Amino acid sequence: MVVAEGEQGSAAAERRFGGALRQLRAAQKTAKGVSLYSRYVNRPAGRVLAAGAYRVGLTPNQVTLASAAFSYGGIAALAAYAPSWGLAVGVYAALAVGFALDSADGQLARLLGKGGPAGEWLDHVVDAAKITGVHAAVLITFYRHFALPGDAWLLLPLGFQLAAVMIFFGGLLKDKLTPKNPAGPAAAPARWRAVALLPVDYGVFCAVFLLLGSQSAFRWAYSALFGVHALFLAGFLGKWFRELRAVR
Repeated sequence: MVVAEGEQGSAAAERRFGGALRQLRAAQKTAKGVSLYSRYVNRPAGRVLAAGAYRVGLTPNQVTLASAAFSYGGIAALAAYAPSWGLAVGVYAALAVGFALDSADGQLARLLGKGGPAGEWLDHVVDAAKITGVHAAVLITFYRHFALPGDAWLLLPLGFQLAAVMIFFGGLLKDKLTPKNPAGPAAAPARWRAVALLPVDYGVFCAVFLLLGSQSAFRWAYSALFGVHALFLAGFLGKWFRELRAVR
């Protein structure tokens, strides 16, 4: 009898998980301004995590804090330990899971109908600390553990941090200041644009830490990503300013 009740409870939990997953698939945000990684990897992973959080009764804010725990744990490990291939895998895994949970909290909020200013504020505060912290940790790693060709390399994480922060907050403010279109959801963007956005997707950036076991490979890959971010920043700032200037 006890076994039967346990099996019924397990089946009910599975139905709850599957139902939540189906609802989440039908309640996705627009794909505008989203790269292929976020659309086909991070959002689906976040959807599964959101359904799991729904099954165990977590709130969106608790999922946000779980995202912070993974992300900040990876950042702390990057700053505290000497680079190695083992650390590379650990830092990447922590940052990637944190990013997936960052997608899950918003999806869970939409599923529960509990989205609000406080949750959005908490999410953005966690993101702000993550973006600034990860490049600060790279700076610490460069200074403590890397045999750099010159001290000028220590400016690289500071420049990358500036570009990443400006892209994040510039895009965020642009979305907040742009009047919402009541006509309906926007159409999916062109595939080429989603591919072009891959180099500035945070999930793709996380993958650079898989090279942490090789100082030269990591340094040059990180430099290349910074160059791409700088180019995109210049393009984004001009585009966003023109679009907001046209708003009446």
